[in-house]
Amino acid sequence: MTDIPHIAEIVDTAAHDATEISQLSLSGYDLTPQQAYDVQAESIDRRMKRGETLIGVKMGMTSRAKMIQMGLDEMMWGRLTDKMLVEDGGEIDLKDYVHPRVEPEIAFLMKQDLSGKVSPLQAVEAVSAIAPAIEIIDSRYKDFKFNVPDVIADNTSSSSLVVGPWAKPDINIANLGMVMEFDGKAVEIGSSAAILGHPARALAGASRLVAEQGLSLKAGWIVMAGGATAAVALKPGVQVRLSVAQLGRVNFSVLP
Repeated sequence: MTDIPHIAEIVDTAAHDATEISQLSLSGYDLTPQQAYDVQAESIDRRMKRGETLIGVKMGMTSRAKMIQMGLDEMMWGRLTDKMLVEDGGEIDLKDYVHPRVEPEIAFLMKQDLSGKVSPLQAVEAVSAIAPAIEIIDSRYKDFKFNVPDVIADNTSSSSLVVGPWAKPDINIANLGMVMEFDGKAVEIGSSAAILGHPARALAGASRLVAEQGLSLKAGWIVMAGGATAAVALKPGVQVRLSVAQLGRVNFSVLP
């Protein structure tokens, strides 16, 4: 029988202490995706017992290219807590991470609960605001190597998020230009259309996938739609800024 609490302790300790661990699949823990989600839930319960609060979810593998590359036909998701929030314009310290990388994203703020299979239009109707956002992902596995259950168990590489100014949800976000800069130089240029063709599809996917675990998206939660470009590794001292057409900018810096 798979020892879910023990595996959860392994991944939670790695995230808490910012230490590398071997792939679970190479350490005798060959998990199914459902077992991996059980590990994720257990590891987040450990965080909540330390005083953290759930504030939303993040979507992963929302790029068709990434799905094909990983041999997947489904997105994955992870949980967000209040301790993961970085203030817009704030600073982070790389010592708190293992393999930190950043992705440009779109964030949704929920105005009502949402659960189950819904259309993208129905999903957006449950949203009170939309914002430009940056996710700092951080796999805790050695050499940044993992399989799908490994990633899910590691809370889908959730680490930190920076959310910009909230805008009204009536903005058409189907194809917004997105430019991520390091020290004023563009490192990734993309479009919100890279997120499943429309970020609202990621939100609808979030509603469906969390329902499969007996959960729902809650009013007041943040839902991160997934990366619109490849993730870029962070460096000491870098200033990171994301500009999204019609939505504005969000930024943070890394301590030297």
